[in-house]
Amino acid sequence: MKPRTHARSIALQALYEADVTGHPAGEALQHRLEETSDLAARHSRFASRIVQNVAERSARLDELLARYAPEWPIEDVAPIDRNILRIALWEIAVYDGTPLKVAINEAVELAKTYGSDSSPRFVNGVLGSIAKHIEEIKQTLR
Repeated sequence: MKPRTHARSIALQALYEADVTGHPAGEALQHRLEETSDLAARHSRFASRIVQNVAERSARLDELLARYAPEWPIEDVAPIDRNILRIALWEIAVYDGTPLKVAINEAVELAKTYGSDSSPRFVNGVLGSIAKHIEEIKQTLR
């Protein structure tokens, strides 16, 4: 697994834990990082940045996901898929270091690894819908 993909994976695990159990996201991330010895410091910082920013903005990210993908109520979306979408939306709309197509591809790969059989298609569909409105979304989140 590529280092940034691995960092996203660790961030996803921490955000999922926080979402499902209510544990603080930062603590969940710290536990994941302690279990991982093969992640360089810069990639650990990337995972930390994802977790911190997504956790802080999760309610706003969920509002945008609901607005631009209304056929999938966010509360009905599987927690793993919801967190994959949150990460991708943050990367696309707030973080300037990931191109749109890369963020979508990374999200689909996470969905293949952690989601159900239908998750990759679902994640791709939601993010495709969001991509059509990305400039408007960027203005809302910044």
